[in-house]
Amino acid sequence: MDLTTCLIVDDSRIIRKVARRIVEGLGYEVDEAADGAEALAYCTGAMPDVLLVDWNMPVMDGLSFLRRLRGLPGGDRPKVLFCTIETRPDRIAEALAAGADDYVMKPFDGEILQSKLAEVGAIAA
Repeated sequence: MDLTTCLIVDDSRIIRKVARRIVEGLGYEVDEAADGAEALAYCTGAMPDVLLVDWNMPVMDGLSFLRRLRGLPGGDRPKVLFCTIETRPDRIAEALAAGADDYVMKPFDGEILQSKLAEVGAIAA
């Protein structure tokens, strides 16, 4: 199965832009959302194959979004990478328990993002 669509969910326009450039370079069609509520509305209409989700956002944070996403019809299907500055193991465990497939520490580069996407099976290694 080809994973082709990626939704980048981050309140930072710069992070979205950097992530978009990397992910488009890997062959994905990319859309963006500025917070969890916007992302949830997007996913209700069209479920992406992969999501890069920031933890700390206004309106709805990444963890709340992830829990809601996993409850949607088809919401168990997308690969979700949590992109965060959060380094505490208990917080990372919380994200994984909520349904994240893996996490990426910010700041990330193309190489890191590509290897994480490969690890969760979102791209060929």
